[in-house]
Amino acid sequence: LPLLLKATLLHLASGSYHPFHNGFYYNHIMNDNSDEQSKVDYFSGSRLVVEASRDPVYSYNGANTTLPCRYRYEPDQGPKRKIRIKWSKLRDDYTKEQDVMVAIGKTYVAFGDFKGRAHILRAGEASWQEASLVISNVRLKDDGKFRCEVINGLEDESNIVDLRLQGIVFPYQPPRGQYRLNFHEAEQVCQDQGAILANFNQLFQAWSEGLDWCNAGWLADGTVQYPIRLPRKPCGGVHLAPGIRSYGPRHRHLHRFDAFCFSSAQKGEVFYLDRPAGMTLEEAKQSCQDAGAEIARVGQLYSAWKFAGLDRCNAGWLADGSVRYPIVTPRANCGPAEPGVRSFGFPRKGKFGVFCYKER
Repeated sequence: LPLLLKATLLHLASGSYHPFHNGFYYNHIMNDNSDEQSKVDYFSGSRLVVEASRDPVYSYNGANTTLPCRYRYEPDQGPKRKIRIKWSKLRDDYTKEQDVMVAIGKTYVAFGDFKGRAHILRAGEASWQEASLVISNVRLKDDGKFRCEVINGLEDESNIVDLRLQGIVFPYQPPRGQYRLNFHEAEQVCQDQGAILANFNQLFQAWSEGLDWCNAGWLADGTVQYPIRLPRKPCGGVHLAPGIRSYGPRHRHLHRFDAFCFSSAQKGEVFYLDRPAGMTLEEAKQSCQDAGAEIARVGQLYSAWKFAGLDRCNAGWLADGSVRYPIVTPRANCGPAEPGVRSFGFPRKGKFGVFCYKER
């Protein structure tokens, strides 16, 4: 045992171990030891302060957005060398989900889905240094919390920015009917409709805005839940308060439910086409192509209804083979007395108009 202890101490004294770099390994220019100036700053009482937006940053699918973050030293002792700025995307419990980018000076590296879409804003006030993250072509799954971390040798301070996409949650069943989707199939059907699986915060927001749906559906975290505004016997019972009913986590391969999808506002436009005799699904797809567009997906129709005020009391084909129509102002012969997207299901026969989508 004394020999083993001696060997261990010699190994540590040799310096042949890897230092810990704030939970992230920076190679090449990203990996260096603390310089003498940073040690002086750390022990002189100069404090690193990182300030980020306290309010959520709202954006939408396809937009460019900036997540505000800046830093300074109190008291200020002049410009600092080799400041590292690191951005990470977080889970709802604030644990790290993925690295977004890391930067030193004008050199930066973006990772994963953020390659080619993320950089640091190059501006700043006299007393503050800029660390804001610019994201171009925002995607649906960018929605969530981001950590802005500023690292100067021995110092490491951070703050959180919440990016929220303006969007809408809609329940989805495939043509085969109710409760046919495992988790992975639910992910795919939402993607097919220009959407992603909703997270709990998005479902809660939809419930607070009036969504009432008695069928259970998958969420992005693998739980199965459903929103109830009006308690009733088939939906958890009349004695339970309104709220989000939860089945908790389910087996992602074996268990089958519906899906709650989330779609954001769109850059493009949804419009309606028709013929006097109506169209089959194949004819509808061709009509959209002839108009320089494509047949709209369900998520695009919901987005146009909510964000562009699309109101049409005429049923039309969508890309999944369903027939639906959006109503902003309820009126006679246009379905129920509340606004919404009405559905005729997935008719195998019949001729209807079509909703098309065209990028602007």
